[in-house]
Amino acid sequence: MRAPAPLHGGFAASEMHRVLTRVCAALGVEDSGAELLRGHTNAVVRLKAAPVVVKIARKGTSAASVATTVACVRWLMDQRFPTVPLHPGINQPLVIDDHPVTVWTYLPQHGVTIDAVDLAVPLRALHQLPPPPVGLRGLDNLAAIRTSLTAITTLPAGDLEFLRERADQLQAALAGVDFALEATVLQGDPQHRNALHERGRTVLCDWDTLAWGQPEWDLVTLEIHCRRFGYGRAHYCKFADAYGFDVTAWPGYRVLRGIRELRMVTTNARKASHTPGSITEVRRRIIGLRQQDEDLEWNIL
Repeated sequence: MRAPAPLHGGFAASEMHRVLTRVCAALGVEDSGAELLRGHTNAVVRLKAAPVVVKIARKGTSAASVATTVACVRWLMDQRFPTVPLHPGINQPLVIDDHPVTVWTYLPQHGVTIDAVDLAVPLRALHQLPPPPVGLRGLDNLAAIRTSLTAITTLPAGDLEFLRERADQLQAALAGVDFALEATVLQGDPQHRNALHERGRTVLCDWDTLAWGQPEWDLVTLEIHCRRFGYGRAHYCKFADAYGFDVTAWPGYRVLRGIRELRMVTTNARKASHTPGSITEVRRRIIGLRQQDEDLEWNIL
């Protein structure tokens, strides 16, 4: 099998080669011609010998957490929810060399693009589901921000102090937010790259961020992706009309937007030590936050 190229997420090509070889053996498929689809937080690899995508988490990732994700996705499949399906006939997750591994069905895309409006139907359906039979973690973006801030090694002290102060301000503001929608299952990171087309419908994928919480968090995340990554206001408005709720018109929007954008900045700052070239973009985003530039377009990391 041709080993994948070195990954931005810090994986060595030889390490991925070893894990993929064992995954293919467990699946009983040929291990030649693997294609790296993504290599940021996880390695996402398509096998050529079968319609399979293998997702390899970073070494030391909680296998119990990945098992919860798998159980919830199986529940979504039982609900006939539009999700990328797990590959059948194998107990998941596999744990290989301390890497939790999940295996999914490959869905060919044939160059078809995803628009924000395409996410409206599946995301609304997700938010209308009953509580799942597995315990999901409660969404806590501020806790995630604090965790990242303690682990960042690539920013100067002044930037770190600014980010900490902003987290404090937003935490105080969050205490006064009244949510309009009922708590539910959250995708956690709904965006264009976390959805695919399948036989005339849109299905959601990348369930690592599954959580329980207020749907406004999912909606503000989608709005940020439209505004920050070049899709534009009209792109978002079509989504809001189709979903039936415009989070930008809700009084708590600016607070949630500030927290979610801060999490995106601090997460990427934490990962910058093993993501070559990303620190320049992280610092550009911080400058934008300092200048209160709400429309600064970000580059995808």
